[in-house]
Amino acid sequence: MRWIELETDGWEAACAALRRPLPELDDDLLRTVAEIAQRVRRDGDLALLELGRRFDAPGLNSLKVDPEEWEAGIAAVEETLRRALERAACAIRSFHEAQLRTSWMCFADHGLVGQIIRPLARVGVYVPGGRAVYPSSVLMCGVPASVAGVEEVVLCTPASRDGTVHPTVLYAAKLAGVRAIYKVGGAQAVAAMAYGTETIPRVDKIVGPGNVYVCAAKRLLWGVADMDMIAGPSEVCVVADEKANPVLVAADMLTQAEHDPDCAAYLLTPSKELASRVREEIGVQLQSMSRGPIAAEALEKQGVCIVTRNLDEAVRLANECAPEHLALHVEEPMAWLGKVRNAGAVMLGAYTPQTAGDYLAGPSHTLPTSGTARFWSPLNVDTFLKKTSLVAMTREQLSAVAADLELLAEVEGFQGHARAVQVRMDDGAGDTAPFTEGQE
Repeated sequence: MRWIELETDGWEAACAALRRPLPELDDDLLRTVAEIAQRVRRDGDLALLELGRRFDAPGLNSLKVDPEEWEAGIAAVEETLRRALERAACAIRSFHEAQLRTSWMCFADHGLVGQIIRPLARVGVYVPGGRAVYPSSVLMCGVPASVAGVEEVVLCTPASRDGTVHPTVLYAAKLAGVRAIYKVGGAQAVAAMAYGTETIPRVDKIVGPGNVYVCAAKRLLWGVADMDMIAGPSEVCVVADEKANPVLVAADMLTQAEHDPDCAAYLLTPSKELASRVREEIGVQLQSMSRGPIAAEALEKQGVCIVTRNLDEAVRLANECAPEHLALHVEEPMAWLGKVRNAGAVMLGAYTPQTAGDYLAGPSHTLPTSGTARFWSPLNVDTFLKKTSLVAMTREQLSAVAADLELLAEVEGFQGHARAVQVRMDDGAGDTAPFTEGQE
């Protein structure tokens, strides 16, 4: 892990160590993904089957998970795991139900204004396969969409080598309200959901994590369909005071480091003694981790420990980092929460592991990474809603602001805009009021 002391190395060096832009997408990668997208757009299901046989399941002969396969997979999930997934789904649903909003209208001096809030009609969820199985991502993306009122949620995920989808993913999809599951992975899944094929319907928005090919496809096809965010590798930033437990701090740093060699873990603390003890404890815990080599590589490449002059500097650096996960291992975490400006999710106190946030606390674990928490939010109910503005005026209300409207239009050189007001003020124009005085 890289070691920085703010007093000697300076603020800029500390900020630079925490700066992690989204992964660069080189020209070769973008060309490859563009070719895949165009192939899917042109050849539809045929392209998906050929790519699926090449990258995922050599014997793949069907894209859609049929009802019998879905039910058989669900039946294979043992009862204890079912209950855990059900508990997670319930917590996620409850958290997101609290976010629901309704359309609204109000009367102002210049008329009626408002906002119509409606869910998207169809959403696509992408869940990766490969190194691990992610039923939690199915719940974290699918449940908020269902709560928002999305009529149709579809899921794309790569088939395993034998052509099946993991039973836990199938069960999580049922709990999340997913309508259909397709055995498609990578950039081709994003293209299939964005353009639509003979089997896979075109969606309004695509959500869910993925590798660099998925991220590149999201970038290229943003506008064909909406996307949730462009996410990089996972990361955690721990802010700890001198009383923090080094065993717990080390465990929290390893929680994200074990995901992937490109993940990052940062420790910001005013205590040099704690920082040294955390580094030692990380070495101890790595020895007993099945994914220890992955975590060790991540910490070697992207692990940073910064010793600050005080706790306030540590929190300020955390805001500069804008991490995906921020863990506050401080004596009074609520007292410091008000100073947190940029973070995807904040874990308060020693007994709040990221594990809870990743699985069943309630908030979605689909979070902004690579400093994008400065301007992106976690996946939530609003992710799946669209708003339509509403304006209504009577002739009298228009008359009161007509001169201002005409002046502003003329300043910008739009004579047609000004005329649209003038003709309504002519004596011959009829008054088709959108509401009566009683309604107002």
